[in-house]
Amino acid sequence: MTDSNESHADPATAADDPTDGSHELPDDVVDEAERLTRLERTVPDDSEAQAHTQRRDELLEDYEFTSRIRDDDGDDVLVLHPEKWHDDHEGVIRTDRIEDISRAVEIPLEGTADPDDWDVVDTHNRELVAQVRTAHGDVHGDNAAALADFVGNHYAKQVEDLTNAELEEFRTEYFVRNSWPSDEQQAVLDESITLVYETAGEPEPDAQVR
Repeated sequence: MTDSNESHADPATAADDPTDGSHELPDDVVDEAERLTRLERTVPDDSEAQAHTQRRDELLEDYEFTSRIRDDDGDDVLVLHPEKWHDDHEGVIRTDRIEDISRAVEIPLEGTADPDDWDVVDTHNRELVAQVRTAHGDVHGDNAAALADFVGNHYAKQVEDLTNAELEEFRTEYFVRNSWPSDEQQAVLDESITLVYETAGEPEPDAQVR
């Protein structure tokens, strides 16, 4: 849903930010907020979309920032800005509360190709699963499918692009809680993950603490 209640401040009249910069958004937070927003807009399941929205809101809350989608002549733009710019009751932007407009981040969501398009990424991961299943059997194939589910639902990236921490999240949390693995699947999980990366022709992330 888009929001057109945002007022705009004139950069020429904005004062320098008097804060120490502690609430400026790191690049990786901006990237993650954009990724979660794109996921929210593309996943077919409403509950998954809501989960991505919640993850984004919680991420930004740590920096006292908030987000909204602004409609710019039919093109949606993700806007991230300090929470204190909002009216406490109506939720609209108060230009008199803006110290430095450069603190806001604007990310066009339309009009350019999205390299993290969910369908493209998911197709790639599913093809990788099929290759593992064909070459190594159903047990490893089922584990590869669980990994693809995790990547698609939580990170919308190719399996090969998972970080060490994200892969460990799959091992220790998602796999045991959400995929209902058989004893045989659990026994060969590490081998299955190695086979996935070998099939993709990429090295695994740095060695995990197991």
